[in-house]
Amino acid sequence: MQWTAPVTLRILRLIPGLILYGVADAFMIRAAIGVDPWTVFAQGVSLHSGFGIGILTNVIGLLVLLLWIPLRQRPGIGTILNILLVGPGIELGLWLLPVPVTLWARIAFFAVGLVLLAVASGIYIGAHLGPGPRDGLMTGIHRRFGTPIWVGRTAVEVTVLAIGWVLGGNVGVGTVAFALLIGPLCSVTLPPFDPEHRRRRARERAAAAEPAGAAYSAGTLL
Repeated sequence: MQWTAPVTLRILRLIPGLILYGVADAFMIRAAIGVDPWTVFAQGVSLHSGFGIGILTNVIGLLVLLLWIPLRQRPGIGTILNILLVGPGIELGLWLLPVPVTLWARIAFFAVGLVLLAVASGIYIGAHLGPGPRDGLMTGIHRRFGTPIWVGRTAVEVTVLAIGWVLGGNVGVGTVAFALLIGPLCSVTLPPFDPEHRRRRARERAAAAEPAGAAYSAGTLL
């Protein structure tokens, strides 16, 4: 069973979460020590097109959404809002944030951005209003071709990372840090924002704590 809160309330929570996601991206872009693969790709395209990273994030999200059609994926409200709001969030963050000068300041910017992005991910995933276009692409590949999600994700992200790097996107230690840390961080930030996740974990803990004999006795009465 998924979260049954009214859709309106979930949308009102989702909107600031997606803007925060963009601002978090801006922190890591300002840090200039490497960004996630999709932002590397957007940076590379930006350098050659003259368009801002924010608008390109929107355009790339829309193009990725078109790839859902042959994969038979259906977007949700959250998917559309993701395409519309993350890009402006990036532009807002880049407008507000200064450019850090020292290495330690850049590392601090990256760390703040990474944590904020994990929090924002918990907010939008926990709203259960549809995945972002890039996440939906990975699950669509999994459902359409039967490949493990990690295989599809790795193949897609390595491809966009390589293209972005060739185009001049910022690949660095931050790119590696993002790949290693975003999963564990999201595992911490998702439960506070996802009631269904908390209920599922509570059921798992209760099942693990239940004595084997009690479970057997209960089963014999059914």
